[in-house]
Amino acid sequence: MQRNVGAVCIREVVVAEGTESVLELARLMRHYHVGHVVIVSRRGDKRFPTGIVTDRDIVVDALVTSLDEIREMMASDLVNRPVVSVREDQGIDDALEVMRQNGVRRVPVVDGEGALVGILAVDDLIEQFADRLSELAILFSRQQRIERGTRP
Repeated sequence: MQRNVGAVCIREVVVAEGTESVLELARLMRHYHVGHVVIVSRRGDKRFPTGIVTDRDIVVDALVTSLDEIREMMASDLVNRPVVSVREDQGIDDALEVMRQNGVRRVPVVDGEGALVGILAVDDLIEQFADRLSELAILFSRQQRIERGTRP
């Protein structure tokens, strides 16, 4: 696949700062119907990814604590490893390799300065690959029709 990450990533990203409560992250996920929030730090008018909190992080890490502890828990408490990102000019195959090597299903997409411009999820890649497979199936079907018409 020769397209770059910038061509297929989702540009509308749900973000929060590390000081947001875990409960607020859950509200954001529910409101926007997503399974993740990118945690950012702001520098000027740009946002730089510092982590990702997923719905699974909330279930596995936060819900095992008491309700009082959950109320006090911040987004930064659930960011348990450095953020892995890909540049928007990288190829899809490169992004897939980064995701595979790091065992992540989604990565923030950044510009040349490291500022957030989108997010790429495995779901997006599956959709891209499915589209390509569909195109191949159409090609085979057309080739067979043409062959039947020219070689009865």
